[in-house]
Amino acid sequence: MLTAFGLTGLGLVILLFAGDALVKGAVNLALRLGIPALVVSLTIVAFGTSAPELLIAISSILDGVPDIALGNVVGSNTANILLVLGVPAILATMHTSELDTRKSFNFMIAATILFIAVCFWGPITWTHGLVLIAALLVVLFDQARTAFAQADSGGAAQEEEVEGADPDMRWWKIIVFLIAGLIGLPLGAHLLVENASIIARAFNISEAIIGLTLVAIGTSLPELATTVMATLRRQADVALGNVIGSNLFNLLAITGIASFVGPIPVDQEFLVFDLWVMLAASLLLIPFVYFGRNLTRIWGFLLAGLYIAYLVFLLA
Repeated sequence: MLTAFGLTGLGLVILLFAGDALVKGAVNLALRLGIPALVVSLTIVAFGTSAPELLIAISSILDGVPDIALGNVVGSNTANILLVLGVPAILATMHTSELDTRKSFNFMIAATILFIAVCFWGPITWTHGLVLIAALLVVLFDQARTAFAQADSGGAAQEEEVEGADPDMRWWKIIVFLIAGLIGLPLGAHLLVENASIIARAFNISEAIIGLTLVAIGTSLPELATTVMATLRRQADVALGNVIGSNLFNLLAITGIASFVGPIPVDQEFLVFDLWVMLAASLLLIPFVYFGRNLTRIWGFLLAGLYIAYLVFLLA
């Protein structure tokens, strides 16, 4: 069992570093090839940062444990709101009252409802995946239109805002980053999924619970680190936008693409409990998005406490 836990942790570490390497390599390759920074930010960075979750979903379907794929998506979205926003708010108040994230939030709620509907039509197959990817394309088109409009009025600051961009990166470094990402992602995903399944069988709990807890928390760690740093720098827009964007991609891109690898069955427990917890957690953002409330320490303790209660309920 210690070996299984160790290899699960190793798989997660490989995934996170490989995902970061792939983003750096792909971003700088695209910029060197003359692709506009704004396009790179909206596509390569957005998809690249979700690469670990995508590889976990694909690997779990290929390894015959698709419950981990669905559990990771649902569990990550719940963790992103309750844990990834709750913990930083405990450290410092997030001044969300200054932001206008209503459109992105509306997209996230619509995507959540669509995802729940698809789960009730399950098992999720490639036809459902087409619906989810079509919805993703609508979101990306709207984001691109807004971003290009802002770029036209805001000038040339876009180049500096691309995550992982390094104008002086040498070609050999770009190639090394790309190779490391392309090899590390499937290796890390396989290690994590295989050993997470061993842990689930040893403790007589379902793969779905492992996906909702161990795997979901692990894949939410990068978002947690980013959000903590953004909060301490008083960049609430980065923190909240990171969570909303991550949730959108989890629901639409990861599930949509993974459904082409194989059907994803939907366990009854998801339908009666976990999907509704995810929706309820998403709706908890309404006071901060619509009514100008700041995410204070009290709210942080409440969100984090709700997440701990959810974990205790699942594991009990």
